[in-house]
Amino acid sequence: MFVIRWILGRIILLLNFIFSPKKLQRPVAEQNKIDEQTKQLSLYQYAACPFCVKVRRALVRQGLDIQLIDAKQDENKQLLASEGGKVQVPCLRIEQDNEVKWLYESSEIINYLDKRFA
Repeated sequence: MFVIRWILGRIILLLNFIFSPKKLQRPVAEQNKIDEQTKQLSLYQYAACPFCVKVRRALVRQGLDIQLIDAKQDENKQLLASEGGKVQVPCLRIEQDNEVKWLYESSEIINYLDKRFA
């Protein structure tokens, strides 16, 4: 089963590379403002997870510079479990008004980003 998942993961990464979406172009001042806002966001993800790829493609399409954190590393996985409540990716960590919110599910993450940065 491990071998099959590994092969499928590599196929997903290859297809994502070949058919990568086009980055949204904004005026420099607007992009700088959005970049400042995205410093409060981080995405816990696995490289070959299809749902994580879906979210990363949305980030590129929207031109968002959000920190990507590999949730397979032990310290990141433990942080995700202790603060987020569960080890599930993709997970968007949102810092806002000295409060941290953890958002799971790829569709919910994309909807949140669409509403906030569209």
